[in-house]
Amino acid sequence: MWEGRYKSQALLDQAAVLSCMAYVDLNPIRANIADTLEDSDFTSIQERIAHFKAFTADVMKANKPLKQKDNIQHESQPAQLKPFGGNDIKHTIPFALLDYIELVDWSGRHIDPKKKGHINHTVPKALLTLNIEEAQWLESVKRFRHQYSNFAGSKQRLKQHAATNDVKWYKGVG
Repeated sequence: MWEGRYKSQALLDQAAVLSCMAYVDLNPIRANIADTLEDSDFTSIQERIAHFKAFTADVMKANKPLKQKDNIQHESQPAQLKPFGGNDIKHTIPFALLDYIELVDWSGRHIDPKKKGHINHTVPKALLTLNIEEAQWLESVKRFRHQYSNFAGSKQRLKQHAATNDVKWYKGVG
């Protein structure tokens, strides 16, 4: 009953492994169930992105210096998934995590827009990744010098920084 749709395929090289992973990670996009990789429920890329964001947020909250890009990418990955690590780290996928995310995002943007689902070309990847609204971004860029004073950042970071410095508010919080 299932043999017509499901089959086993040997992945003989790294390009085959990456293209198979990207194919699976893009399934919710192609099915028009999700608009972004972060919204692609039950995919490894969604889990990797969420884990990476949580890890970097924890590092920032603890005011720890960020380590080298490669170490951050390796340390910030979910334990239950085989990590990306590059050619120099044994027992890892020989590719950098951020490069894989960029590759899948780029691939999702090149799916034919006339098809059922794809990642929108018009919204810059950085805004999607950082979860910044387009209008908020444009306003921030246009009015940067007027919007902030000595400190600049999201409302949450400004409030957090103000509390750390025992100040009630900073310009830009609201």
